[in-house]
Amino acid sequence: MSALPRDHAALPDTMLRDLEELVTCESFSADLGAVARSAGVVAAQGTRLLGVPPETIVIDGVTHLRWTFGAPRVLVLGHHDTVWPIGSLLTHPWSVAGGIARGPGVFDMKAGLVQAFHALASLPSPDGVCLLVTGDEEVGSPSSRALVEEAARRCSAAFVLEGSAEGGALKTARKGTSNYEVVVHGRAAHAGLEPRKGANAAVELAHQVLAITDVAALADADGTASPALAGPDTAVLTEPDAETTVTPTVLTGGTAPNTVPALARVAVDVRVPTLAAQERVDALIRALSPRLSGTRLEILGGPNRPPMEASSSAGLLALAQRVAAGLGLDPLGGVGVGGASDGNFTAGVGCPTLDGLGAVGGGAHADDEHVVVAALPGRTALLAGLIRAVLAGERGEAGNGHGAVDGAVPR
Repeated sequence: MSALPRDHAALPDTMLRDLEELVTCESFSADLGAVARSAGVVAAQGTRLLGVPPETIVIDGVTHLRWTFGAPRVLVLGHHDTVWPIGSLLTHPWSVAGGIARGPGVFDMKAGLVQAFHALASLPSPDGVCLLVTGDEEVGSPSSRALVEEAARRCSAAFVLEGSAEGGALKTARKGTSNYEVVVHGRAAHAGLEPRKGANAAVELAHQVLAITDVAALADADGTASPALAGPDTAVLTEPDAETTVTPTVLTGGTAPNTVPALARVAVDVRVPTLAAQERVDALIRALSPRLSGTRLEILGGPNRPPMEASSSAGLLALAQRVAAGLGLDPLGGVGVGGASDGNFTAGVGCPTLDGLGAVGGGAHADDEHVVVAALPGRTALLAGLIRAVLAGERGEAGNGHGAVDGAVPR
């Protein structure tokens, strides 16, 4: 069962040319002009391969693309923005050597877009598919989240073209993310003449950082809050057994060396495996209270992406393993990962979701970002085979926990 045309052996060269075209058009998320230019290149490539132009959607200055074929039952989801600042091609140029392609964004996730275009182009008809390519995934999808969730609610399966896990494994679970900023308000005073008239926000911030990282004050194993959390010694911590992480990151404070700081703040990164853990940590963060007289706390932010729990992908993983076997590909595994993607949103609204269907490679966001060229045709065939199977009503072998029967099947 091949999902690619008979001349698929020639695809690596064709796909490499398309990949070079996308990688050499830089698309740093924070540069909306660059994202718009990238969207133009992605749209042109998709139009050439799919035969129709996309709908161009600009929200808050960010350019997204959507192809809709008939009444969608399958969502193919990707993004064209990257974490690489404009000019990164000078230090990380496009190259292909020893069967490895390199360049900014090559793995995360421009190779996935090329695979998506070629997979859809290989189908007898793309009818029943929505291909959504967003432009702000790397910064949390603030303008595209509604687009992603709207599309997912109408579909029986979502296939996310993020790069694979190690060894080509699919991503079957992702942690949810929450982002907070704990702001301490104090009172300024001259550090030499009358420091006691101040309320030192920096010292209070130090107490809060310790509270945020103190594992002894975690919620009980059954998810109920410990009585110790009810008073001023409230603390929030990493929960190693459940793989929840709560990490203070960027700290700022003060205005001058001889002034008691009146303001200080810390950013907090939270990763959770379940919605219950996300809600529990949110409650604990908001229960933080000041230690020093004259200071007060302001808690900003909150949950960003819900967890993509393993139940949302179980049926689709079984289906993918069956499709891969039929194509003669290596056996497929599935792993849970800490990073989030737009797959968190699709799973969060109840759409069975399988992630990591993009390129085989590694080094996302790092100097060694790369793609294994020889794997491109096989991954393309896998995606095409999955789409065909879902549209034909095939089922996986495991329930997904979201109402669809035995994996993602058409409604």
